Parts: sequence; structure tokens; C-alpha cells
Amino acid sequence: MNVLINSNDSNRGVVIKKTTNSYDIQSGKSVLTCTLSTKLKYQSDSDPVAVGDVICWNDAGQISEVLPRRNQLSRRSAVPMPGAHAHEQVIAANVDRVVPVFAAASPKPAWHLLDRYLVSAESADIPGLVVITKMDLVEGRPEAGEIRSVAAEYQACGYEVILTSAETGAGLDDLCAALSGGLSVFVGKSGVGKSSLLNAIEPGLGLRVQATNQITGKGRHTTTHMEIFQTESGAVIVDTPGIREFGLWGIDQADLALFFPEMRPWVGKCKFGLGCRHDQEPGCEIRLAVGRGEISPYRYQSYLKLKDET
Repeated sequence: MNVLINSNDSNRGVVIKKTTNSYDIQSGKSVLTCTLSTKLKYQSDSDPVAVGDVICWNDAGQISEVLPRRNQLSRRSAVPMPGAHAHEQVIAANVDRVVPVFAAASPKPAWHLLDRYLVSAESADIPGLVVITKMDLVEGRPEAGEIRSVAAEYQACGYEVILTSAETGAGLDDLCAALSGGLSVFVGKSGVGKSSLLNAIEPGLGLRVQATNQITGKGRHTTTHMEIFQTESGAVIVDTPGIREFGLWGIDQADLALFFPEMRPWVGKCKFGLGCRHDQEPGCEIRLAVGRGEISPYRYQSYLKLKDET
């Protein structure tokens, strides 16, 4: 995993795997297992260390410091019981791209969930790469045209979209090229075909990843194992357990439009300036852009739905 860090410091490395109270650290060509220092353990209510973190350890083999992150991909935790409070759940740190994976069919794609992923990535200033799998299930059917139409809308927003099939090999070369260099975080619901896709990229990779990621329940992680994998071609990947929901974290309602790239140029230009809610106000430039066809009506409705939830 040398692509993640190049340091001559003997006590510095990257977290490539975390389980309960245990962290595997890559430093050069070596991997060692560390625990958490008492100071860090009681510093916060949640785990202060994420895969992708650059850390320092002490002579006792304990993580003593987490270096400042370039970014972090987070989601809102599920609330396990009445009266409990949601908190930030950091999925990975120092991320170079977020890769939302959706199936063209079986299961039917939930595009609003895609917007959740992309908004979270935008809020952390992390590029998004959209991957549609199982295209072989819809080729020659009307659904294929619908998928390509949706893909074109996201491409018009500036996102790279790759249509793939693990069965036929379609799009796999483009995907491998897009994943080269840096850390890619795969996100998506269970059953979308992430494991098959990873196996197609490198035989056995999906099985290795699948063995670590098990989940049940509505958006609640039951796995205690997160790991970074490196392919023979040099791609560095962390796959996340499939979840049915992805709650936004740390996004203010007033800033939400900034995380829709196609809306960003119009923010602040409305009749009511930065106070515009982009809903029913007269003179809203975002609504006018929707009417002119410059912003997708679907994406605008998705924005309104997310705004009501933040």
C-alpha cells in the first residue's frame, strides 16, 4: 500500500485496516498492528481513527496522534433507540474519489440516494465517479435508454459516469483507468453488484472484500472491519458495507445548493440574494434556470427533498 504514504519517519504510517480496538498500519513495506492510546480513546465518543488516516505511534505500539486530514467522507449515524443522538460516522479519510455504484436493474436504481452520496462528496471537496453496473440486464430494452439519459444528466453536471457489466466486460477498462492513483471509496446498496465488479477488475478481490463487509438493518453498520485493498494494477480501494440509507452530516440547509455543481453558479444571484431558499421565492435564479432547462428538474426536486431533511 506504498502508494498511500511515502515517509522516512519510522513511527508514521497509514491505517489500512480497522477492527474493534485494533488497527493495521502500513509504513513503507511493513505492516504492524496498533491499539489506541488512552488519550485518544477518551478524546471523543466515537472512534477518532479511520481507514486512510496518517498516524503516529509510540513505543508501546499505540496510536498517539492522528495527523490532520485532507478530507473525510462522513455520514450521519443511525439512531439505535429513542432518546439517543446521531453522530458523525467517518467512513474514510484522505480520500481521492467517491465511487457510488448502482445497478441498472435488480435492484432498480434509486437516483435520490446517488444525490446523497454526491452531495456528501461535494461537501468534503472529493470528486465523484458514478458507476452503473449490470448493464447487460437492460441492453436492448427501454431501460437502457433511460439509464443512458440519466447518465447524460449527471455528465452534464460535470460528473464522470461509467456504464459497466461484469458479465460482458463492458466499461471495465475505463473503470480501471479511472481508479488509477489515489484512494477510491466504493459506496452503494447491498445487491448492486460491487463484489462482482471488483472480481471482474481483479479475480478474487470481490470475495476478499465481501468477507470483511457484512451488514444488516437500516443504515446501521454491524461490521467492525474496514479495510483498504490494493489491486495489482495499482488501484487503492476501500469498499463500504451496503446500506439502505445514507444520512447527510454537517451540511447546513443554507449551503446545500452549493453542493449541486449545476446550481452553484446561481447561488447569491437571486432577487433575495443568499437568503433565497430556492423554493417559492420570486426572482430565484435557480428556479429560472430549471425553467430554461439549464438545471435538471429531477435534480432540482432532489435538492428540495434533501433540503427538507437537513
